[in-house]
Amino acid sequence: MIGVFNCKGFLLYAMIVFMNMILFEQMPQGGLIPASDERAKHISQVLKLKVGDTFKMGILNESEGTATVVSLSEEGIQISYEGEIKPSLYPVTLICAQVRPICMKRILREAVCLGVQRIILCGSDTGEKSYLSSNLYKTGEYKEYLLDGAMQACHAGMPEVIFTYSADSAIEKAKQLSCEDTTFIMLDNVVGAIPLSQADVLPNAVLAIGPERGWSDRERKAFSDAGYRPMLLGSRVLRTETACSCGIAVLLSRLGAL
Repeated sequence: MIGVFNCKGFLLYAMIVFMNMILFEQMPQGGLIPASDERAKHISQVLKLKVGDTFKMGILNESEGTATVVSLSEEGIQISYEGEIKPSLYPVTLICAQVRPICMKRILREAVCLGVQRIILCGSDTGEKSYLSSNLYKTGEYKEYLLDGAMQACHAGMPEVIFTYSADSAIEKAKQLSCEDTTFIMLDNVVGAIPLSQADVLPNAVLAIGPERGWSDRERKAFSDAGYRPMLLGSRVLRTETACSCGIAVLLSRLGAL
């Protein structure tokens, strides 16, 4: 395993035009959002809020609620915040093989937006090995797309993101983190037989989606040996990013979440 990213311990910023919810890692010290913070700029310049106005705000994986602008100054925006509910995520783990960074940015954003509980990114037999060491991960840029997805969804829940070198290590990691009532699914056009839209699933699920060139026969066997059921998203061959969004949505529907 390369590493694990949890929101705790990181301060995330994102240059985002539309924020459906303003998110923070923790409550701003003293309730002051510094003027240099992109979120303060968004509140004052995009939302154009004044004293007494309110906006949706959340503390990552802790609370969601309403913030009120108390005062505006050169130092920043003073707010009061009332957390109303605890963020929640759907009981779905997405295993996704590494693809081109530009595509992975969209996958991460949409997976978070759809509310998955965990994302495991892995290398694959047919995928480009250099993707594992992309600057997207080295610089931590990928965190911006996670935050973007959460703010778009207007929820403060942020999934855990785990990096592994291979499908084998992803399978092992998912097994360690899964409970007994879990359905394991591998989307695959080659050996898939059951349409995901017709599958019976347990309350928890792991969904594995391969790279652009698909899983190798060796990887298909590894998933099968680990109890993964090969399923289809129809007869068309989809890009990985399309398969992720569609697959998660169909699975959530089977879980009764959509």
